Amino acid sequence: MKKYFLPKPVPIRLTQAGMDETKAEHAKLAKTREEILVRLQTAREMGDLSENGAYKYAKMELRDTDRRMRHLLKLMTYGVVVKSAGTGIIDFGSWVTIETNGKTFKYQLVSGYESDPALKKLSVYSPIGKAILRKKAGEKVEVEVPAGTVTYLIVKVE
Repeated sequence: MKKYFLPKPVPIRLTQAGMDETKAEHAKLAKTREEILVRLQTAREMGDLSENGAYKYAKMELRDTDRRMRHLLKLMTYGVVVKSAGTGIIDFGSWVTIETNGKTFKYQLVSGYESDPALKKLSVYSPIGKAILRKKAGEKVEVEVPAGTVTYLIVKVE
């Protein structure tokens, strides 16, 4: 008889700030979930569930909250906090200042789970992230983007 084992999940790399945000959001959603359950019970007590909009909305809201909480729990369970090595070589967690066409941008390289360009967090799996990974200050990289090829100068690595 063959024994089958589930593969060990791949660790999810997160920054310390990313892990803290994940835990805080999970705690907030746990409180929100309790409020939704109260609304659901109140709506259920109104009677006829087939035409009860409040009941249907509360069920939908509960499903969405539970889905998000499961995702956050996965991140907390399999997440591993990784710190930048600080060697001057761009790696996960590094803050990088890059320049193109006279404009300067500062980003932190993070995982796909944490990435948000609006918050200056760039995924290591993005085209720019892949191009600058393992490079040093002073190097130039070319990145293929939908508009064409863009050349970036790496100004500073923190």
